[in-house]
Parts: sequence; structure tokens; C-alpha cells
Amino acid sequence: MIGTVTLNLALDVTYAVDELVVGGSHRVGDVRMRAGGKGVNVARVAAALGHQVLVLGFVGGVTGEQVAEELFDAGLTSLLTPIKGETRRTVAIVNGVDGDATIFNESGPSVAADEWRALTERMPWQRLGVLACSGSLPPGLPANAYSELATLAWQRDVRTVIDTGGKALLAAAEAGAVVRSNAAELREALGDDMSVEDGARRLVDFGATAAVITDGPRGMVAASRTGVWRADPVERVAGNPTGAGDACTAVVAAAIAESAQPDWPTVLQSAVAASAAAVLTPVAGDLDLAAYQRWQPRVVVR
Repeated sequence: MIGTVTLNLALDVTYAVDELVVGGSHRVGDVRMRAGGKGVNVARVAAALGHQVLVLGFVGGVTGEQVAEELFDAGLTSLLTPIKGETRRTVAIVNGVDGDATIFNESGPSVAADEWRALTERMPWQRLGVLACSGSLPPGLPANAYSELATLAWQRDVRTVIDTGGKALLAAAEAGAVVRSNAAELREALGDDMSVEDGARRLVDFGATAAVITDGPRGMVAASRTGVWRADPVERVAGNPTGAGDACTAVVAAAIAESAQPDWPTVLQSAVAASAAAVLTPVAGDLDLAAYQRWQPRVVVR
């Protein structure tokens, strides 16, 4: 089973408008609300690809109840830890002119030390093959929260994939996880003059088992102790990009679940195709399976 950890769970609200005009008044044509946060998106994509998943994270307040109910309605098994603070909301405004999305992210509730301890103590390690941790850390948690989970997982022979940025990315690499980020997060952690290939290699030097970095329309890079690879996108796609990186993380987690030493060029082929197929869908966490299957064998890896 793939356990997906979202320490900063959210209720994702998506508004569809004809055209987004800054300072203007807009009539919303369609409203979607569902459980979100990067780990939930990972769980949805992994489930769509046929894997067993378990959603883990914090929930609080009325918004937290909505998140728990929507996960149940979506058929996603969850084990959620209650907190005193109110679960955050995110708002995506999708522009009907070009399909691009403008995102507003609340920072989320503060998590107390006893709430963090409660989550770590109730982790069902015996049920997990892989632990995939994604997204920002809520206020109150230390920068090494993900690396602490990676260490606990390693002690129980559970592999980890951690998608984050900044100091948390470096700490996750030092803990030996497979790390995931995008090019902007990578450069935030290592410096603006760092190429994506060099940055991915540097994360492996820090201790990461492997590093997989999304590079926007330029494709994706993976590095391990055996090499560095870049995958080119099959074609440029327009749509909602908010779940593209999460689709990549889902593919990486699935590969790690199947093999401790996956073939990274093959993983990149699937990850690039899944990321692009996620952009075609209106909300994060969905995947256009037909597009994914069509593009996957066509992705070129160098």
C-alpha cells in the first residue's frame, strides 16, 4: 500500500470563469469542492493507476469535516489525525480563455507538538510499502518533519518519497528519501545559478536515494547514484497545471513500491506522460488515462 502524507490538508475550491480580469467582477460558471493538498492528489492519481492508497494527515474544524467526508465519498481510505486548528482552503480560478489557473493558497493551521506526536505514533507502518509525503509544512512543525518521518519509515523497512522544497527538501535528501521538487523549489534550496541536472545530482550527493525534478515545459530530470537523465515532453499542453507535479510523485511512489531499484528512464517516461495528462483535467488529482497511455511510450529520455 502507498501511504500519502499531507501535513497541510486542504479543501480545494475551483472556480471556472469566462475570463479572469484583475480588479474585475466575475460570474462563476462552475464550482468544484473536494479534499486537496498535494498528498491527496498523489493518492487520487495512484488509485487511478490501480494502486492501493491510504491518505494520512491532519484535519480540524468544519472544513476538516468536509475534507474527511469528501475522501470517503471518493472511495479513498484515510487515517486522519484531529487538530484544534481549522483546515485550510485553497482557491483555483480557471480562466476559460486559455485554461490557465490562478491559485490562492492559505497557509494552514498551526500544529502543536502533541498533535504531531499523535500522527507519528498512529502511523500504520505494517500496512505500508511506501510512504509518499507531499507539500508545504503547516506552521508549528520543524523543517525536518518529513525527514523525521523518513527516518521512522527506514527503521521499519518502509521506503519514502518526499515532495517538498527549501530546507525541508535538503533535510529529506539527507534522510535518504527519494526526493521530488520542481525547478523553482530546487533553486530556492540550492541557489539560483544551479542547473536542474546539477541540482538533482547535488541532492543525491547529500544522501537522497534519487531525485526527480519537474522542469515545467522543458520536461523532467531524474538523478540517482547510477546516472542523470532528462525526459522531454511529448507535446505542449494547455489546462490546469496544479496537479501535474503530484501526478509525477504518484508515478514515482508506485515505481518505488514495485522495486527498490527502479529503472529511472522508464519511470521518467511514465512520470512525464502522467504530468501532462493531469494538466488536461479541470481539477488537480485527476488524470486523463487515455492521454497518459498514448503519450507514455513516446516520451524521449536522454
